[in-house]
Amino acid sequence: MIRGMTAPSFMDLALKTAKNAGKAGEVPIGCVIVRGYEVIATAANRTLTDRDPTAHAEILALRQAAEAIGTERLVDCDLYVTLEPCTMCAGAISLARIRRLYYGATDAKGGAVESGVRFFASPTCHHVPEVYSAVGETEAATLLKDFFKVRR
Repeated sequence: MIRGMTAPSFMDLALKTAKNAGKAGEVPIGCVIVRGYEVIATAANRTLTDRDPTAHAEILALRQAAEAIGTERLVDCDLYVTLEPCTMCAGAISLARIRRLYYGATDAKGGAVESGVRFFASPTCHHVPEVYSAVGETEAATLLKDFFKVRR
């Protein structure tokens, strides 16, 4: 757990985590979960490393956070992620009852918050976090573009 950070540095930590994932060959997405001003979980995509299609940064961080505080309900926690969550991750964020979601780059193809299916606007969504988009957007988008440019 990391204590005493300020709100802008939470996305900086998510971006650093994403950069490290990119260096490891994973899609560079990082996630940080905060309770108060304490970081309780940090994760990056590990779908290739774990050979697990569900090993998205958000899912891994939600698991860590639930373990850290001893409950699956993360009602007083905020989640920072470098890319707009997909449908699976948006569903998990809702089920975990995350208080606030901050994300960097928009994902027009796979996003499910303000793009695509807009999961939180669905009548079947049980909990809707406060959503703040475009936090660290330029750096997050550049990180992803540079990663995929090398692979194409």
